[in-house]
Amino acid sequence: MMITFPPPPQLPQHVIYNPHALGGMTTIALDTSNTIGHPTGPEYQLAVGEGVYALQDDLHLATPPPHPSEHTTTNPNPLATALARPFTGVKISLARTNPRKPPHIYKIANQTSTRSNLATYSIKESEKESRSSHDTSSDGLAAQLANAAGKPPVSAEDHPPLTSAPAKDGVKRKKPKTNIVKSNSSFISRVMPHEAMTKRIQEHNPDGLFAFASINRAFQWLDLSSNNGSKAQHIIKILFTKAHMLCHDINQSTKAPNHLDIIMGASTADIMWFEAFSQKYARINKNAVINSSPIYQIRWLPGSDNLFLAAHMDGTLIVYDKERDDAAFVPEDNSPLTGLSKFSNSDHRPLHVNKSLNSRNQKSNPVASWKISNHRINDFAFSPDVRHLAVVTEDGYLQIIDYFNEQCVFHPHVDLVGHTDFARLMDIYPSYYGGFICVCWSPDGKYILTGGQDDLVSIWSLAERRLVARCPGHHSWVSCVAFDPWRCDDRNYRFGSVGEDRRLLLWDFNVGMLHRPKALSVRQRGSISSHVPLVRNRTESQATMRFRSNSNLTADSVEAEGLLEHPVESRTRTAELPPVMSKIIDDDPMSWLGFEEDCIITACAHGHIRLWARPQEGRNSSQVD
Repeated sequence: MMITFPPPPQLPQHVIYNPHALGGMTTIALDTSNTIGHPTGPEYQLAVGEGVYALQDDLHLATPPPHPSEHTTTNPNPLATALARPFTGVKISLARTNPRKPPHIYKIANQTSTRSNLATYSIKESEKESRSSHDTSSDGLAAQLANAAGKPPVSAEDHPPLTSAPAKDGVKRKKPKTNIVKSNSSFISRVMPHEAMTKRIQEHNPDGLFAFASINRAFQWLDLSSNNGSKAQHIIKILFTKAHMLCHDINQSTKAPNHLDIIMGASTADIMWFEAFSQKYARINKNAVINSSPIYQIRWLPGSDNLFLAAHMDGTLIVYDKERDDAAFVPEDNSPLTGLSKFSNSDHRPLHVNKSLNSRNQKSNPVASWKISNHRINDFAFSPDVRHLAVVTEDGYLQIIDYFNEQCVFHPHVDLVGHTDFARLMDIYPSYYGGFICVCWSPDGKYILTGGQDDLVSIWSLAERRLVARCPGHHSWVSCVAFDPWRCDDRNYRFGSVGEDRRLLLWDFNVGMLHRPKALSVRQRGSISSHVPLVRNRTESQATMRFRSNSNLTADSVEAEGLLEHPVESRTRTAELPPVMSKIIDDDPMSWLGFEEDCIITACAHGHIRLWARPQEGRNSSQVD
């Protein structure tokens, strides 16, 4: 009897055997050059009330293969509990070296409204629109609102503990010293500057848009305003050995036509300060001397030349100074928590100050260290008036921190008497289900958006201390939310969201419509889970714990009347806001969303960056798939 074996499987041409990667497993041969396309057709258009957004550029970033020194093993078991390498997909930081004026926001005399002492604003889509207005300075919306409210805008430099340490010579600031092209550090695997890098920088349009994009262990500098031939070509590309850059940010205070300070947070807990034009860098928290946990989000402190805030995955927020040296860090206060027995859940604790902004030891990093949670911090955002910090965590809580005074929104079940190292409490806002993933503020600072594992975008009002609306429409986790400042005024707001369902959703809401009662019919829906287990227990407390507080919650001088533990609001009692546009725009889960004056920019988890040109002419239409 002859036994016939089936033929061997035919692997696609892009699959090869690499004995050095992934322990000899089959890997994909990945491209080394970016590509760009310009697809057309109805499937590449977004129809909204103001017109049609058309796909202008489809840029695909080259994904580098794992470094030979990475001994990463893939566990095929979907129920495996082993921690995988942190992954955030494509993240983008945008910069215009010659910044334009803020969005078209104009003051309008309003004799009928006396509800607020804030000036009334409106927007216009183009210069041809007739709309009475008065031009504004380029100080930004936050400064306008602060001035209208009778308060000067604040910054890190206005707070003495947050001022930078003086340089040794008393005059010059410390600069990165190591040339990244000539570096022999094992931290960096390869640096690939464009052969005409100097020429491309010199020919860059001063009003053009630079983009810094990261995917896996690659970080590259792109010119999105160059012609189609060179838009896909990087100005400089950096490949790291083992570190994956999970987040990065550009310093808007030091930005100049010949200077860009970028800060990056890595999966290895390293932080890199990179000055793009000089191609020099410095490492902070080198070899995890301060904190060994990966950095999931990082941002410069608004108004500061040197200070930035990093969110480590162990639930710690740390303020660093790029001009200070690192030193081994030991928390300054390890006193036991006498009020710990009052916690309903040991994972939820008040903001614990490991090192205060007012510490006398400010000669080295860290400048400050705050323990926010025992769960991962997924995202944070500074308020437009630079007074508060919104933080969302994996356990499903939105917290508002007065970081200048080290005051925090957190769990109310704790005795604060005698604890000077804990923050006073105001409110805590829970998710409907699962963890929060992303957060952002409205341009005027009145509203906060969150998105998360409950497949919902939620709108929160800090002044009213409540959830004002939930926004259903996604079919999986929401990965990024952002306001469109070019289509926001004092009463009307446009924002967008992207998620793992590959969809882009656009939303319009008005201050008046948020108070309308919700329809009686509630759509029953289940949550599409992903690979992270949900361990937070939803509890609704009938008795509300109240504590007194003298904290100012908003720039409008709204006094907090007491501390509230907000229960999870029922879907039947919360207003729902439908999207004005919903469409699948990519083949992979989405990871980033941004709004520019001339386009919307989206990015997916596996390398696609798409630019959607704004409509040229108004058109009354909408699109919801």
